[in-house]
Amino acid sequence: MSTANLSAYDPGSVPDASDMRFGIVVSDWNSEVTWALLDGAVKTLKQHGTEDDNIVIKHVPGSFELTLGAQFLAEYDDLDAVICLGCVIQGETPHFTFICQGVSQGITQLNMEYNLPFIFGVLTTNNHQQAADRAGGIHGNKGDEAAVTAIKMAALQREIEK
Repeated sequence: MSTANLSAYDPGSVPDASDMRFGIVVSDWNSEVTWALLDGAVKTLKQHGTEDDNIVIKHVPGSFELTLGAQFLAEYDDLDAVICLGCVIQGETPHFTFICQGVSQGITQLNMEYNLPFIFGVLTTNNHQQAADRAGGIHGNKGDEAAVTAIKMAALQREIEK
């Protein structure tokens, strides 16, 4: 079991994001968890200089729809990175496995096809408590981690493109 705090990082290691634009696609399934992830991501982007006008938030019904929602954002907005936030909790059927595989493969494919950072901020947990622990609970907030990753990857892409 992970004991890492997803919100713990050196703020000085994160580039300035004041001139960056981010898309966030958030699943409304398990909304008590995913909206907490969204709050963490937005808070972290703002802490590193991103203005409200440079954060585009779109909601999709479930985690499986994150991939297409992220693709829509990439095609219709000028973004530096897209953060995908969702939560899939293990159940009694193989549904969990199919959704997790589809979303992880879909987000990976988007990274390669669009040459744009698409950040995997999807919790894949065994139960609701583990999800809550990672959405602002004892293990911090995966939304914070996803936002830091988005900033760092956008900055890396800019650095390489120079």
